[in-house]
Amino acid sequence: MDKASFSMAMLRILSGSIELTAALVMLKLNDVQKALAVNSMLALVGPLVLISTTTIGLVGIADKLSPAKFVWILAGVGCLLIGILRK
Repeated sequence: MDKASFSMAMLRILSGSIELTAALVMLKLNDVQKALAVNSMLALVGPLVLISTTTIGLVGIADKLSPAKFVWILAGVGCLLIGILRK
């Protein structure tokens, strides 16, 4: 099994587990203000997992990419992050 693929999958499983746990916490709290606070904390998890999995994937295929393609991929990820994090 490829280490990069396995690491990416494990990060996604961890991210999904965090999301499910947060949803259960929101249900248990039964308060919209507290649920909103929990949801706000999740806003950090998504981009961090995106950056981590993308980095692992790029490191895994770095030897197969030309420098120009590598720059295009980084630019695309940067645009995604700007779109996600910009208010």
